[in-house]
Amino acid sequence: MTKRVLIVGGGTAGWLTAGYLAKRLSADRPGGVSIQLVESAEIGILGVGEGTFPTIRQTLATIGISEVDLIRHCGASFKQGAKFAHWRFTPGAAGPDHYTHPFQTAQLDNGLDLLPYWLLGHGGEANWDEVCSPQKLAADACRAPKLPSHPDYVGPLNYAYHFDAIALAGLLRDKAVENGVDHLLDRVSEVILGDDGAIVGIETERNGRLTADLYIDCSGFRAELIGKALGVPYKSCRDVLFCDSALAMQVPYREAQDPIVSYTVATAQESGWMWDIGLDTRRGVGHVFSSAHTDDVRAEELLRAYVGPEGADLNVRKIRFEAGYREVNWHKNCVAIGLSSGFFEPLEATGIVFSEVAAGMVANLFPWGGDVETSARQFNANMLRRYERARDFIKLHYCISERRDSDFWHDNVAAGSIPDSLQEMLDRWRFRPPTEIDIDANVDIFTDASWQYVLYGMGWTTDLSARAGAYRYAAEARQAFAGIERQAAFAIANLPSNRELIAFARTHDFGQQGRRA
Repeated sequence: MTKRVLIVGGGTAGWLTAGYLAKRLSADRPGGVSIQLVESAEIGILGVGEGTFPTIRQTLATIGISEVDLIRHCGASFKQGAKFAHWRFTPGAAGPDHYTHPFQTAQLDNGLDLLPYWLLGHGGEANWDEVCSPQKLAADACRAPKLPSHPDYVGPLNYAYHFDAIALAGLLRDKAVENGVDHLLDRVSEVILGDDGAIVGIETERNGRLTADLYIDCSGFRAELIGKALGVPYKSCRDVLFCDSALAMQVPYREAQDPIVSYTVATAQESGWMWDIGLDTRRGVGHVFSSAHTDDVRAEELLRAYVGPEGADLNVRKIRFEAGYREVNWHKNCVAIGLSSGFFEPLEATGIVFSEVAAGMVANLFPWGGDVETSARQFNANMLRRYERARDFIKLHYCISERRDSDFWHDNVAAGSIPDSLQEMLDRWRFRPPTEIDIDANVDIFTDASWQYVLYGMGWTTDLSARAGAYRYAAEARQAFAGIERQAAFAIANLPSNRELIAFARTHDFGQQGRRA
C-alpha cells in the first residue's frame, strides 16, 4: 500500500521539504511515497532569510535544480561566509574592529594544525581568518568562489548563496511538482485527532478531508499542527538570545555595476545588529533587535541611518519572532519542519539549514514499516541537540564581547545569560583551542573551524605558554602561512568578481570551457 505524506504550508521550508522528499522517497515512481502539499494563497511567505549554508548546494542538486537556474530565477549571488563589524568593541573605542567567519576550513599543511602556531605568534599580526585560508582576502575583494569552467556546485572555495527567498520558494515549488508532488491551494479549517492523539485527517475548505500516514507541519510560526492542534510546547530562549524583532528593507544599488559583497555583513548596534546582503539587483538590509532594550522608532532610525539617503523613502517591513525551539518536533504522526520547529535569529543563517537537516532525517528515518515511535525518538534527540548547540554558537558572538555601551551588551555578558554548556566550552578553550574532539558530527551544524573563527575574531585568549616548547614545527608553519598568502593573491588575480560570474551565468551554463567572465 502506498505511503502518503501531507505537508501543510509552502514557503521555503515546505517546498524544500516537498522537493527533497519527492526525490529521496521516489514520489514520481511506482512504489514510492505519495506527497501532497496544501497551502493557502492568502497566507504570505515570510521571505526574510536570504542566506544559506554550503549544504544547500547538495540539497538543491538532489532536488534537481541547476546552479544557473538558481541565479537566473532567484537573483542569487555567491556567499563565502559572514563578516562581523563592531561586535568586539564599541564603535570608536578601538582600531579596525571586524572579523569574518568564512566557509573555508582552516588549512592543514601536510597534517600540521596551524592554529597553535598562530596563537604563538608565528602567523604574524593578521587575524586568524586571514592567515589560515585564502578565502577571507578573496571575499574581501568581492571575488566569486569559482571559475565559469567549474561545473554546477563545484569550486575551489567553499560557498553558499544569497537569494530572493520568495523567488526560491517558487522555484522549489515548480521543481517539486515536476518531481511528483501534488499541490493544493486551500485553507486548513480543522485538524482532526484520533483517540490516541495522532492526526487522522485535515479538513480543508475546498478539498474536504485530507489524510496521510505522516503529516509535516511547515506552517511557519503559526504551527497549525504541532502547536495549535497537538499542543507540543515551544521552549523560549529569550533568557539567552534577546533579539525578538526585525525591520527589513530592500535597497537598490546606487549604480547597476556596484560590487556584490561576497559575505553576509553583520554590523553590531546598540541593541542588536544589522544584516546587509548583496543580491544581483538589490541589497537586503535589516535591523535585528531586542524589544526589551529598544523600541521600533529607535530601531528604524538606526536602520535608515545605516542605509543612508537612498533608503529615505523605502518601506520597512516589521517582523516579530520568539527565539526558541520545540524539544519534541516529531510527535505521533506529525513532524515540524521550519519555523514551526524553531528559530533563533538570522545571525549565521541557521533557518534554512535546519529545514535541510530535518528533511534529510525524515528521508532517512521514514517509517516504511510503521515504526513511527522509533523514528520519532531518534529524530527528536538529534534535533534537540542540534538546537542546543546552535543556540550556544549564536550566543558566543554576544557573550565574549567587550562592548559595554548599552544594557543590551551588559546583559549579554552577564553570567546568568550564558548556558552552562557554553560556559563549559569556554573554560576548555582557555588553555587549548577548539578541535574536532569538541564537535559531534552527528548533531553539530558548525564545525570546530567555525567556533575558532568567532572565538579568535572576538579576541579570545588561549594561553599555550605552558606547552609552547612542544610545538616543534614553527619554521614549517611560517612557510605554510606564506603559502596561503600567495594562494590568496592568486585567487584575487584569477577568480572573477561576484558580479562577473553572475553575469556569465545569466547566459551560459557552468562547466563550459571558456574565458574568464
